[in-house]
Amino acid sequence: MTKHEFEVAMTCEGCSGAVTRILTKLPDVKFEIDLPKKLVWIESDRDVESLTDTLKKCGKEVKYNGTK
Repeated sequence: MTKHEFEVAMTCEGCSGAVTRILTKLPDVKFEIDLPKKLVWIESDRDVESLTDTLKKCGKEVKYNGTK
């Protein structure tokens, strides 16, 4: 599985909670959230476009930083 890094405009626990709720619904996905740095790492075999679209469902600005 590839580990992808995304920058998500999260400002509070509520924001990271929304990201958690969205990503928890995806099967076969592991993720970590660093709220102070506004980073989300997702380990998945899904394509970047699909992961980006999923993250955008939380209503925040999302930027893909590449693989880690």
